[in-house]
Amino acid sequence: MTTPNKPDPQATSSFIEEVIGDANLRIDTDFGQGFVRLKTSEAEKRQAAQDIRSSEDVIIELLRNSRDAHAKNIFLATQREGERRTIVVIDDGDGLPPDMQELIFEPRVTSKLDTAALDRWGLHGRGMALYSIKVNADAACVVCSAPSAGTAMRVVLDMGRVSEKADQSTFPRFEMADGKMCMRGPKNILRTASEFALEHKDSVNVYCGSFTEIAAAMSEYGMATCSPAMRAFSSNAAECRLIQRTAFATDPLSFSEIAGGLGLAMSPRSCRRIMDGSIAAAPTLLERIKGESLGSKPAAKAPAKKSRTRTPSVKIARADLDAFAESVAGPFADLAERYFLDTAATPAVRVADGVLRVEFPLEHAD
Repeated sequence: MTTPNKPDPQATSSFIEEVIGDANLRIDTDFGQGFVRLKTSEAEKRQAAQDIRSSEDVIIELLRNSRDAHAKNIFLATQREGERRTIVVIDDGDGLPPDMQELIFEPRVTSKLDTAALDRWGLHGRGMALYSIKVNADAACVVCSAPSAGTAMRVVLDMGRVSEKADQSTFPRFEMADGKMCMRGPKNILRTASEFALEHKDSVNVYCGSFTEIAAAMSEYGMATCSPAMRAFSSNAAECRLIQRTAFATDPLSFSEIAGGLGLAMSPRSCRRIMDGSIAAAPTLLERIKGESLGSKPAAKAPAKKSRTRTPSVKIARADLDAFAESVAGPFADLAERYFLDTAATPAVRVADGVLRVEFPLEHAD
């Protein structure tokens, strides 16, 4: 008498895995181009160390996404108005295909089927981080992205729903503790981004600042990495990475349009201040750490005074100086209108040390 063989579940699973591959047991939907929706059982295995509870949590998840997209430069811009915190992250990573720019916010959608990794902030790659951000935020979207051009992502948080550290202005410092250099300070956005920048100091440059500071930093980067010949034609901007595009602005209005298209909404007046150098560009966080936290910033050298040969003064009648001032007021008004300055500004004309000086006050228009 014989008994029928009972199937061994483990052997059956191994046989199926050998025939059709392990990936098929983990994937619910394959979207192509490396993006998949995980099965619930697989996503549960990839539980993150923490949920999205604060703006700092949002920051670290967005930075990790840019890192995993092979970004070499990440520009993090934040601003708070009342109870709303807006976060914009722009990188030069792999970018997203158009059909994935909304799907990535759905649960269990990921491009990290085989590259999920555990880092100091937990497991990354279960396809739930962007979904968690989306359900906790007032708004979360991909503002602009293209394969090989990078991604610009914008998140708006209601501080009544998502918390953050009360002190957001203190930059972290370093102290010796038990023979080790330790970072100190509130675990705010600056410290969160600085910890990430230090962790990846050999592979990623991280910039952090206000919208205008980040726009200025991207403009500097674009100027340094795009040739004058390329910048001469604004149509070439579409061929560049997102972080280079503000360098193609020809005036404050076009700068505002380009920045707005990357999620950095700002007025033409603010853009004019960036273009004329009135707003300093945000440095990399490593540069700030070296200068502010470690005190290694070299002392600025006083500029050497230039010797000047004194030229005999020439006397010009006051009436002639006034007539000359009136004649140059018109051309200045045309220039002032383009740069949002006071078109009615009165010039001061004088002669000193053999030089005729004409000075216009660069005051903002009302």
